[in-house]
Amino acid sequence: MNTKKKLNIITLVSAVCMSFSAWAISLDDAKNQGFVGEDSSGYLGLVVQNAEAKAVVDDINAKRKAQYLKLAKKNNLSLSQVEALAAAKTIEKTQSGHYVEVNGNWVKK
Repeated sequence: MNTKKKLNIITLVSAVCMSFSAWAISLDDAKNQGFVGEDSSGYLGLVVQNAEAKAVVDDINAKRKAQYLKLAKKNNLSLSQVEALAAAKTIEKTQSGHYVEVNGNWVKK
């Protein structure tokens, strides 16, 4: 993948991630309480089993996947390529003190 195309995808992924701000209060609460984190596949994951957090994770992940599929199709990429770019971007942007998945384990950034 050429650099220009990669930068365009990263920009689009950033826009997709920011478009989920409608859930920011519940998502922020879940992240601040350590219930959820950004996993290595571009989606949210449950750090601690919690029914309310799981509902947020399921809802946001379904919407992320739909957007990732659109980006993949639009840019002639595989879903896994878009997920990998999204994972790198969301983990990079994760606030200090929130959880990210590293080598299959949840760690505080």
